[in-house]
Amino acid sequence: MDSPSSTTRIAARSSMIDSIRGCGLSGMRIDKEDLRRKLSIPEYLRVAMSNAIRRKEGEPPADTCQSDVIVDGNGVQPPEAPMVVFINSRSGGRHGPELKERLQELMGKEQVFDLSEVKPHEFVQYGLACLEKLAELGDFCAKDTRQKMRIVVAGGDGTVGWVLGSVGELNKQGREPVPPVAIIPLGTGNDLSRSFGWGGSFPFAWKSAVKRTLQRASAGPICRLDSWHAVIQMPSGEVVDPPHSLKPTEDCALDQIEGALPEKVNCYEGVFYNYFSI
Repeated sequence: MDSPSSTTRIAARSSMIDSIRGCGLSGMRIDKEDLRRKLSIPEYLRVAMSNAIRRKEGEPPADTCQSDVIVDGNGVQPPEAPMVVFINSRSGGRHGPELKERLQELMGKEQVFDLSEVKPHEFVQYGLACLEKLAELGDFCAKDTRQKMRIVVAGGDGTVGWVLGSVGELNKQGREPVPPVAIIPLGTGNDLSRSFGWGGSFPFAWKSAVKRTLQRASAGPICRLDSWHAVIQMPSGEVVDPPHSLKPTEDCALDQIEGALPEKVNCYEGVFYNYFSI
């Protein structure tokens, strides 16, 4: 029988191996320039989306819409696997800022969004909407980029849930397809990341691991996540600090319960994700 200390060492080693395996450290070497060409969205689209988010307007600028070079495509080829990354740079201790720089180096600055600066719902409401508008105007490159778009989240379970909730709004709005989401585990628990095989902690030799994770995210199969729409009611006046996944709502019907109902209630709604890992 193993001693407690040896058991701890074995568990730690297993966790490390799982993290490395999850982030795709095994396999052939990935060329940085080839990866960049595969993932990088054409500059004019990156700038248009970035400006739309900054202005908080889904419409592209008039000069962008009227440009024959852009609307007609003029031979601009869409990327094979367009991708954007949301990173919680405050997660992962000292690794957050370093990872952000590495991702910007591999993909371009406008494709990496720091969640302290750009919220995921702003990207959905303005950035993606700008891309969709350009596609409606006849821009083939914008249309193909929107169709193939994938998202990577660098953060913990809470960060991933926040992004998933924002992206899930596309379903309600009939704006399909909904971009699939991959994970770079950067939090403390990372149970969701483990459940889908992305690893449980920030990996060793992480600069190589990031390239392999992006490569894997660009072509990996899409899995389904069990999600539930949740509504929470409580007496008005209760002090709460709800997570990002729960938003206040006024459209809330009281369920029939025994006893007297409170005169006023606070209601919150959001999405609950059902997953489990050991």
